[in-house]
Amino acid sequence: MRKNGKGARALTRVALMAAFVISAGCLRDAAAQGARAHVPFTLGPPAQGPAAAPPGKEVTVFGQKIHYVEAGSGPAVVLLHGLGGSTVNWAFNVQALAQKYRVIVPDQIGFGRSDKPFINYRVGTYADFLDKFLDELKVEKASLVGNSMGGWVAALYALQRPARVERLVLVDSAGFRPPKEFDLSALIGLNPSTREGVRQLAPLIFANRQWLNDAAVDQMLAQRISAGDGHTIQSLVESIHRGEDMLDGRLGGIKQPTLIVWGREDGLTPLAREGERFKREMPGAQLVVFDNCGHIPQVEKAAEFNAAVLKFLAGETR
Repeated sequence: MRKNGKGARALTRVALMAAFVISAGCLRDAAAQGARAHVPFTLGPPAQGPAAAPPGKEVTVFGQKIHYVEAGSGPAVVLLHGLGGSTVNWAFNVQALAQKYRVIVPDQIGFGRSDKPFINYRVGTYADFLDKFLDELKVEKASLVGNSMGGWVAALYALQRPARVERLVLVDSAGFRPPKEFDLSALIGLNPSTREGVRQLAPLIFANRQWLNDAAVDQMLAQRISAGDGHTIQSLVESIHRGEDMLDGRLGGIKQPTLIVWGREDGLTPLAREGERFKREMPGAQLVVFDNCGHIPQVEKAAEFNAAVLKFLAGETR
């Protein structure tokens, strides 16, 4: 695929749309930014462009088909997308990491090309599926890299199955209980089904907000509607309402080396609230903050993200 070509731009838009991910803090910020929700913008791909995706594979977990891609060899590294995401979220990262590692990227249950059973989804569901998924792939131990809800899954799994986690990378992670003033009813905004909903949510995700033109909004809305994961998202939103599987007060139990990666302009899980709290509750963790970057550093700052993760996985200190 040619760098900066039409194919790269199209894949970037799909990756960005797939990055409508879960956050306990997006509502308050959505209200604050509502007046700016109509700013028109267009976004090009990261400088290096995405590599062609490896061939898809399938495995059965708890009777359900789980789609995944895999590349490289060596110690296992599992990349976990967030709410509304898929393997496409990691299009700019797989080949870079696969130079030294066996990189495994699942469509988590209820998303992407994996099965979407009508169940009561919660983050604990994903931790259980991850455990069985690793069994099926005969992976005894892996490093986990999770973005947003994927970071929540990774952290919960590290608490539940510490012997199976080598290292942990939390990327603009969710997982804390929403503050008392948070209007939980507005979490429905994480599952947009109108142009206006897309316009309100997208600026919270990306630092570069110059790409929200009408054509991009329509393309993103079409992608969101055709994803077929509306029940999954709604079920997870309801789980947040019930306060299930939250990480509050539990992070001290994570003993694995941890890298916390954050975009300074993240409007969903803001650095000042979530990112710095992860660091406070995990004082031994490293924190890397990217300027001019929103909720998905692996896309907006792909080269820098890949370099930071490779350095961390190799055990190098800052």
